[in-house]
Amino acid sequence: MTVDNCIFCKIIKGEIPCAKVYEDQDVLAFLDLNPAAPGHTLVLPKKHAATLLDLEPGTGDSLLQAMRKIGGALRDVAGAEGFNCVQNNFASAGQEVMHLHWHVIPRREGDLVITAWRPGKYADMAQMAQLAGQLLAAVEKSG
Repeated sequence: MTVDNCIFCKIIKGEIPCAKVYEDQDVLAFLDLNPAAPGHTLVLPKKHAATLLDLEPGTGDSLLQAMRKIGGALRDVAGAEGFNCVQNNFASAGQEVMHLHWHVIPRREGDLVITAWRPGKYADMAQMAQLAGQLLAAVEKSG
């Protein structure tokens, strides 16, 4: 997907209408057309980035502050007891629109909105330590 045919880029440009919840120079947030719960909001950078790996440095703080404000508003206005911030990268992880975005989903006790997570276990602490070491080395290498 290119910026020219990205539905979120078209929304940012005003070519497609949205139910805007928040906007600043770096971020746009609007209600999801297919909400997991009323108030489900999409938060995205205005500058196109396909995934988190493509996000321009320095934009993360604006995104986090927008999610913080929206989460508080969901508690105040939509009656949410809590909220999830969910972000998927690449199709295999469930990303459907290839423009980086977070779902801020209002939650209520017992709502069963997000139920697919099935916690697993490592074979042993050695397996966990080995993977942690490999990840640490890769993170340090990436700068």
